[in-house]
Amino acid sequence: MTAATIIPAERAESRIFLIRGHRVILDADLASMYGVPTKALLQAVRRNKSRFPIDFMFQLTSLESDSLRSQTVTSKRGRGGRRYLPYVFTEQGVAMLSSVLHSSRAIQVNIAIMRASVRLREMVAFNREFDGKLKELEGRIGTHDSHIRTIFEALRRLMKPPERPHRRIGF
Repeated sequence: MTAATIIPAERAESRIFLIRGHRVILDADLASMYGVPTKALLQAVRRNKSRFPIDFMFQLTSLESDSLRSQTVTSKRGRGGRRYLPYVFTEQGVAMLSSVLHSSRAIQVNIAIMRASVRLREMVAFNREFDGKLKELEGRIGTHDSHIRTIFEALRRLMKPPERPHRRIGF
């Protein structure tokens, strides 16, 4: 069984958020991918606390959790939702999870997540390089042609990552 058959790269990528300048994955999303309850995942982490320093895993603030709630479609606290603020894992924290969760599925999930992280880094690097080349070309043109400027503006809009589609609720 390969990492691609356990979870598609797109699913892993869609679960990666940018919080506090780090790419992270929510504890509940990781637990779902690993096929274990969130409680079991966090128990394994608590038993191995020294393996998860603050740059590997941290707990969200209320404000961060609320802003993610609309993106992840989770219920409010007190209405059947979580009773505590969620934890998030950085790329290093996800890698450390494979040493804590002893299963072949955990290894395959980690491989898929690492590949998704690499792909995201490559896309960001490509966009930076492309933006630099656009600025260089724009500087060469000067103010001669407004049509060319319009083309550059359209290219910049195309470079922006697409907004994630809202998930439909219900059938």
